[in-house]
Amino acid sequence: QVQLMESGGGLVEAGGSLRLSCVLSGSTFSDHVMDWYRQAPGKHRELVATITTRGITNYAGSVKGRFAISRDNAKNTVYLQMNSLKPEDTAVYYCKAVYFNHDYWGQGTQVTVSS
Repeated sequence: QVQLMESGGGLVEAGGSLRLSCVLSGSTFSDHVMDWYRQAPGKHRELVATITTRGITNYAGSVKGRFAISRDNAKNTVYLQMNSLKPEDTAVYYCKAVYFNHDYWGQGTQVTVSS
């Protein structure tokens, strides 16, 4: 059974930084494409960043240049380094693991950016 556990969320002032982590268990981490999504109150869940099994990354335009996704296959962990945070980055952040047609989601971690 694949499980994902996010951590690292919290309250930060605008301009600050946070690093989110997501640990996968129950499967071979290196076989999965890993995504970070976020959902703000009253809004749809949106894709923030993706990292492929080969380490190729892609970002939403709203976070490009401020956020960085990375993975450590030895630790079964994907990270999201978030810099220059803005109040509009406030959301619940979710990681997702993708293996062929199977998607697995974490429970989410709250990020709140105060102005």
